[in-house]
Amino acid sequence: MAKASEAYVRAGEREVRVSSPERVIYEATDSTPEVTKLMVAEYFASVEDGLMRALRDRPTALERWTSGVRPGMRLATGPQDRNADAFYQKRVPKGAPDYLESVEITFPSGRTAEEICPTEIAVPVWCAHMGTLTFHPWPVRRDDVDHPDELRIDLDPQPGTDFADVVRVAGVARELLDDLGMTGFAKTSGNRGVHVYVRIEPRWDFAAVRHAAIAFGRELEKRDDGVTTAWWKEERGERIFVDYNQNTRDRTIASAYSLRPIPGAPVSTPVTWDELAALASPRDFTLFTVPERLASNGDPWAAIDDVHHSLQPLLDLWEEHPVELNFPPDHPKMPGEPPRVQPSKKVESHWDAEGNRIAD
Repeated sequence: MAKASEAYVRAGEREVRVSSPERVIYEATDSTPEVTKLMVAEYFASVEDGLMRALRDRPTALERWTSGVRPGMRLATGPQDRNADAFYQKRVPKGAPDYLESVEITFPSGRTAEEICPTEIAVPVWCAHMGTLTFHPWPVRRDDVDHPDELRIDLDPQPGTDFADVVRVAGVARELLDDLGMTGFAKTSGNRGVHVYVRIEPRWDFAAVRHAAIAFGRELEKRDDGVTTAWWKEERGERIFVDYNQNTRDRTIASAYSLRPIPGAPVSTPVTWDELAALASPRDFTLFTVPERLASNGDPWAAIDDVHHSLQPLLDLWEEHPVELNFPPDHPKMPGEPPRVQPSKKVESHWDAEGNRIAD
């Protein structure tokens, strides 16, 4: 019986084995050649400086596309998607190497899990061997998994908007952060959106950080009528949605320097504010271009850990209007949360003042 093929990738001080290195993960496009599993592993090794700045000491879920990325393939988002082609790995996989470290995290349900906690570049490279394309780190460090050290502002374009709209809103977000005395760091999402991160003092729990994100979104709405914090899609219109729930426990965003499961192997890429203002499209940020960009220009987020800001200015804004918004559907029902029903389907008499369904 023929021995399965394998290759080894240098990752820091280690040689990491990659099985089936010739497996095609991304098919060729009009502008990019095909990408093999070995190339994915080599890519992660090549962006060590930026990738480890995003992942080091953070509990990290893996987005695994073990058969590669093809049109029509689906990512599982819950138990109903048992036949999906890709999935999130929230616990340490079997067969993990002895150098892989983990940390216990607690889900909103109260259940716990040991999740991967990258401490060296060999870990992401081994994850590529396991079919990982995208890393989803928590906004916490391993020494305190209940108090985030970053605020995440996810600017999500809705139908009828384009990348230019997101760039405009990101510029307004930067102005707001300046007014609050905070420094934000921007990156492309790897698709159509923009993410802005702010390092904060790890003094507040997830609930407080989420409220700060809501307050930020509401202030952004006041400054740009093309912004919305409406949870229900039918109420968003052709605006940029500030997804405040990305700051909820166990909700994560694709890390800087992660690949995205989209043709062409795009990368979620950190950019300077000047670069973002002039950026017409993020399509050129791919597995083929980002390593050289990082090697030549350095990481635009190199200074992100220099200052950790107080969240108090945003919490003061929250207290001016402490009205709760909807949580994700897989999160336990929370006090003061609005009814979990589409506004167009809501019958007022079926819900009490606390947003709970009244039994028939």
